[in-house]
Amino acid sequence: MDPIARFLAYAAAFEEAYATEDWSKLDPFFTADAVYTPLSAFGADIKGREAIKAALAQMCKSFDKRFASRTVELLAGPEMRDGAVWLRWKGIYTLDGAPPLHMIGEETAAFDGDRIRHLSDTMDDAEARKIQAYVSAHGDKLKDA
Repeated sequence: MDPIARFLAYAAAFEEAYATEDWSKLDPFFTADAVYTPLSAFGADIKGREAIKAALAQMCKSFDKRFASRTVELLAGPEMRDGAVWLRWKGIYTLDGAPPLHMIGEETAAFDGDRIRHLSDTMDDAEARKIQAYVSAHGDKLKDA
């Protein structure tokens, strides 16, 4: 199994789940006891496939889907680093009556066979502050969650 190819399949399934809100599309990609470390704004580690799917759905509902549109671009990777798939991404969020929000982060996925056992998203403090400032300035234009 090629972890990068498997991660790309997961990313495609995630986008499909995001579009359809059918988060069961992620079932084949996580171990039952997987751990997800989200961006710090979303809290602590989430344990277990079902809890991860629920958390991803809630995070998308409470943030991404409140914007008019969302685009994700790959800035670097995916590549293998320390036995895990690593990539740097850029999210571009649009909101009527506001400039676009550009945010940059990193994601790593450690696999057990063909399933993710640990998924982690990170972002530096400057990016997090930029997002907080954007939401403070334009949060009144966000759709209701």
